[in-house]
Amino acid sequence: MTNHTSVRYFVLMGFSDDWNLQILHAVVFLFVYLITLMGNCFIIMAVAFDHHLHSPMYFFLANLSLVDICSICTTVPKSIVISLTNNKEISFGGCVTQVFFMVTFVGSELTLLTTMAYDRYVAICNPLQYKIIMNWNACIQMAVANWICNLIHAVLETGITFRLNFCDSNMIGQYFCDIPQLQKISCTDIEVNQILILI
Repeated sequence: MTNHTSVRYFVLMGFSDDWNLQILHAVVFLFVYLITLMGNCFIIMAVAFDHHLHSPMYFFLANLSLVDICSICTTVPKSIVISLTNNKEISFGGCVTQVFFMVTFVGSELTLLTTMAYDRYVAICNPLQYKIIMNWNACIQMAVANWICNLIHAVLETGITFRLNFCDSNMIGQYFCDIPQLQKISCTDIEVNQILILI
């Protein structure tokens, strides 16, 4: 019988031990983070306040900007703090939270891009029926379905990932918690997890 100890924290190893590189990392990530936040907030405000942009295409673009903001807020602030404090630990709960939100937002981004492609397909191939097919009710239903489906997927994916045992190591080889990295350090059979990822 093997000894399975519970992991209380993970160590994010995606950082250099050189202080100068850590400062450079923090500055670059902070710059990219602020530019991304400002750009996406600008898109959301432009769509919200300009009535000429109240169309399905811009509705989905504003949703995509919101998802981008949420996605970058999931990982980048923690990586900046790690670079500045040199404390590479993330709690088990913090790692669970990061995985849940990353799965939610990455899935939402992919689903929104697919929805936007469908919107453009209808606009190009059925221009006379576009306003009937892509009415506001349909757009809101697609956006809500996107969020609900991705939240359910994130709950399942996170739940099945953190039922794994981490007995050999708690070192994650990048700067945020991610499912493939967690599977690498697990000492449990991950076949079910890999099948769920493919679905």
